Amino acid sequence: MRQIFSYLKPYKWGMILGLIIKFTGTIVELALPWILSHMIDDIIPLKDINLVILWGVIMFICSVIAVTFNIIANRMASKVARNSTERIRNDLFAKMITLSENQVDQFTLPSLISRATSDTYNIHQIIGMMQRLGVRAPIILFGGIIITLTLDPVLTLVMLAVMPIIFGAIMYVSKVGVPMFTIVQKRTDDYIRVLREDVTGIRVIKALSKEKFEKNKFNEKAKAAIDEEKKAGMVMAVLNPIMSLCLNVGTVFVILAGAYRVNSGAIKPGTIIAFLTYVTLILNALLFISRLFTMYSKASSSARRITEVLNAPEELQVKHKPEGDKGFAIQFKDVNFSYNHNEENVKNVNFSIKRGETLGIIGSTGAGKSTLIKLLMRFYDVDSGAIYIDGQDIRSIETKELREKFGVVFQNDFISTDTIYENIKFGRNLEKADVEAAADYAMARDFIEGKASGFETKVAVRGADLSGGQKQRMLIARALAAHPEILILDDSSSALDYKTDAALRKNLREHFQETTTIMIAQRISSIMQADHICVLEDGEIVGYGTHEELIESCDIYNEISKSQMGE
Repeated sequence: MRQIFSYLKPYKWGMILGLIIKFTGTIVELALPWILSHMIDDIIPLKDINLVILWGVIMFICSVIAVTFNIIANRMASKVARNSTERIRNDLFAKMITLSENQVDQFTLPSLISRATSDTYNIHQIIGMMQRLGVRAPIILFGGIIITLTLDPVLTLVMLAVMPIIFGAIMYVSKVGVPMFTIVQKRTDDYIRVLREDVTGIRVIKALSKEKFEKNKFNEKAKAAIDEEKKAGMVMAVLNPIMSLCLNVGTVFVILAGAYRVNSGAIKPGTIIAFLTYVTLILNALLFISRLFTMYSKASSSARRITEVLNAPEELQVKHKPEGDKGFAIQFKDVNFSYNHNEENVKNVNFSIKRGETLGIIGSTGAGKSTLIKLLMRFYDVDSGAIYIDGQDIRSIETKELREKFGVVFQNDFISTDTIYENIKFGRNLEKADVEAAADYAMARDFIEGKASGFETKVAVRGADLSGGQKQRMLIARALAAHPEILILDDSSSALDYKTDAALRKNLREHFQETTTIMIAQRISSIMQADHICVLEDGEIVGYGTHEELIESCDIYNEISKSQMGE
């Protein structure tokens, strides 16, 4: 929690002021039973109505001060909790988007979503509660005990006899509760994962009539989370009955002892009334403290999960590496890579392409085509070997500088709920002419201008109101808009008809002659004009050359060509 509490530093003066206001309001609140006792025992027997009214007015003023100060302090506490949690969420999100793909795989996307939502909510709750109850409850507890000692030490000792049992229960339950809430959050990650998958694939689920199957799967994960939360809740719920039992037993003994002492003349009636009021205040303070410990157990578990992400090391650090051959725009040299470090996904990959050339990559599903792109863009680091851009090892290039060289369209790319124009521009410093020209090159202008609002047409979530071909053309326009040094098209023309695909390739040849292009495709017609074609199989290059050369030398490529082209 120490790192989370460091986010409160910018608000320390506001917190100090709020604590002073809270402290003042609580002290005034503690004075009310004593004033009542004084009125009953000392003022009323004098039978002076003016004194009674005076002390009544004092009680009223104290009540107004207590209520007003507590409201002001609570509002200030809420503001601190809101602002500090906002900073935590912003830093957490900023860290999440800079994590390497390997770290994202380790944390998992559902877990990252859970940490940015439910975990930060728990932190928000504890920051607010500690300012509201973390000051008031201890003051009432210890202040009440001090005042009751001045009223009657004997009754105070009777009341304090049950305190060790209560504090022992609080410490034990809190110690057991933190690990249990950690498990609860992990189970929450599981059902968020199922929820995310089902929402993403909702149309497929409906098309295959698998609603019941997915509902049962979700219910299973949700039930596991509920069961763990129920276990943790049952452990934490032990506190209230124990406290209530101890405090009620203590109150009974206080009343019995007080009755004997009033009868014996040791104390006055007003004192016993005030004493019982303080006992009630102390009871409530202890209940608040138990709630605080329950929330702290949850927040402590959440803080640990949040700081795991915030403190995750930067895996993709810039490293000084020897230079390669500057005559090539892209060069893979003896590259090997494995996702799980057990089974190699890319093995001994070597190829080189010059600036302005086009490389086509083809192969069966799972052959490693997209993995090469992830390595080239340094989403992962190679296990061995090296990848060079213009003779410079990509590990020696700043990540931002490296990624700015690329224009890329992935297989399942991101479309935001915004206008077509903003989806193409994508927050970059581009002129309107660049966006419109990119739409022309991507063969997207016709369908965009066919919309009622043209480029200002709002796109539905995940582009649900666009056809597959329209999505791909809009995404290709996004990749082309900034005139990248390297253009990567990862199976991005699969939904285009042959005529549009051919026109797109023609535009790339005519208007992006200096752009180095890598095309991953399932159709040979999309890459047969490429300067080089790489055939992958099980992560290895089994063929490399032009279309004509591979027809003669690579059996796998020849089979694909025959099946698709009828040659």
